[in-house]
Amino acid sequence: MSIIQARHGWGSVFPLFRDTAPRVIVGKLRDFVTDVSPEQIRAWDDSIPRLQVEVGEVLEADPGAQDHGTILEYELPLESRRPDVVLLVRGAVVVLEIKGRQRPSQADLDQAAAYARDLRCYHRSCHPDTRREVHAVVVPMGARGYTGVRDGVHITGPDALDSLIRDLQPDWSAPVLDPRDFLAEDAYRPLPTLVQAARELMASGSLRRIHRARAATQPAVDEITRIIHEASESRTRRLILLTGVPGSGKTLVGLQVVHAHYLDDLAEPRADGKPAAPAVFLSGNAPLVQVLQYELSKAGGGGKAFVRGVKDYVKSYSSVRHRIPPEHVLVFDEAQRAWDRDRVAEKHGEGAAKSEPEHFVEFAERVPGWCIVLGLIGGGQEIHTGEEGGLVQWRWAVERCGDPSKWIVHGSTGALEAFTGTGVRTVSSPSLNLDTEIRFHLASDLHLFVAGFLEGGDRSGELTRIALKLEREGYHLRVTRDLATASAYLSERYAENSEARFGAVASSRDKDLASSGFRNEYQRYFPVDRWFACGEGEPVSCRNLRDVATEFQVQGLELDAVLLVWGTDLIRADSAWSNRRAKRYMGRNKVRDPFRLRVNAYRVLLTRGRDGTVVFVPRHQGLDETHAYMLACGFRSLE
Repeated sequence: MSIIQARHGWGSVFPLFRDTAPRVIVGKLRDFVTDVSPEQIRAWDDSIPRLQVEVGEVLEADPGAQDHGTILEYELPLESRRPDVVLLVRGAVVVLEIKGRQRPSQADLDQAAAYARDLRCYHRSCHPDTRREVHAVVVPMGARGYTGVRDGVHITGPDALDSLIRDLQPDWSAPVLDPRDFLAEDAYRPLPTLVQAARELMASGSLRRIHRARAATQPAVDEITRIIHEASESRTRRLILLTGVPGSGKTLVGLQVVHAHYLDDLAEPRADGKPAAPAVFLSGNAPLVQVLQYELSKAGGGGKAFVRGVKDYVKSYSSVRHRIPPEHVLVFDEAQRAWDRDRVAEKHGEGAAKSEPEHFVEFAERVPGWCIVLGLIGGGQEIHTGEEGGLVQWRWAVERCGDPSKWIVHGSTGALEAFTGTGVRTVSSPSLNLDTEIRFHLASDLHLFVAGFLEGGDRSGELTRIALKLEREGYHLRVTRDLATASAYLSERYAENSEARFGAVASSRDKDLASSGFRNEYQRYFPVDRWFACGEGEPVSCRNLRDVATEFQVQGLELDAVLLVWGTDLIRADSAWSNRRAKRYMGRNKVRDPFRLRVNAYRVLLTRGRDGTVVFVPRHQGLDETHAYMLACGFRSLE
């Protein structure tokens, strides 16, 4: 049985790489890389002969290195990124990034660290259970000697590469990874972005099996599947509350449930036959809906059938009292942010309005036979007025429905605290709480860092330790007071990855943002779909770092990295956070806690980047203490 191999420009054992004429290797690489630039060809012409010398010196010192492997321009499957060189040695995988300069930049180091991180996270032959080490090395071709380790990345001139390769082999008795196994096309399965997951589910009805990450979410998927089948058999109605830390995969679980093939068999026939779509994914996050619908329509699918806005759904079924939803499973994204009665009345013009949870429980009771309302619950994400009611609104919704005895509420112990003292039946399930962050390439504790950073007094000592752990896991927290430096870092960091999306974000309540060259008025017609989707060279692309998106436009979505323009609406003053300079809310009596909404806004902005966050702190006198606190907490300066 042949193994389908991932795309790569060159692959061989050390002796063949050493003995092959450089022009032959360069020719292979030119054939492989389309639209190769003259600069890249010159870089290959310069670096390959010197790499061959170093590989030859390894072979002279270690005859056992005959089976070591050299792979050039390895294209990561399901991506477009290519590390320059991957070396397969005893007990280790060594990733080399070759740079035509004397000293590496911070972007060079972070790029190399990201390759090593992603191999550890998503390559079945490199994850920690294999006990195979993965090392990142930057080789500035103008340098001499071994410089040392910086931010977890080795730095060496080409002349010292041979000794470094020998030093990075932890166990000389360990076998060398077979290049065929490493290059197997299905060996590397990265975590998809939310948009990528939506495309895959629409196209095939299933999601790629993600090494390691699947273990964090599959128990929840299995438990929800069990509850759905149980509700169908017993003809009952269930409210499932799936809680989780930011970035733990709640939305991915919801998308998988919506596309589960078994729902077609469980759906009950209506007068016009079985429902064509027995489940729907609903979100009150208009930008998320807009982006998903845009991407899915681009891919040739029915974006509006796949995901719908909560507001439109409520309007459709509340305006006609006896209209029956076709779906048996209603997935409500960010259900803790559901609108209360006042907000629904304001937006829908109803005299005696119900809250959104009351509406959804009532809609579910119209569905014949059985129905599931699956609420995806995050924490600290309430940023709009009318969203501050929390989980207790779902308790009130069930208690006030036509027959509470026909409902069973499922959730983790923490989620079910809101139902303490109620007569509604509850069932606790630990698997309905996701506590592992997967959005950030399995770097853990970002939510703890952000929570500690935004809450309480001075916790810099504790936060520095968490920041160091995040750095080791490949998540980068950077800060600068120069906008050009921040922009240059991101542009260089992702210059070789055209698929990457990075953009500028800022708080909607920062009244001093214009002094930094950005506008943050709530833009009703902000093209958030094209801002996320368009690539390099397109005027509205987020990669231009020209148009800034606010917490309202990025909540629920993700970028590879963000440039967060810190505002004066949340500043450190006398060792505490203050929102005294924030823009005031219209109709302030409807906002229960303006300070909490500011903290939550920055919580959203600080957790949008999958690879890291670059904070630009303008040189505003009122932000000096804020900048100093960031450095004390573990943000690393780009200056």
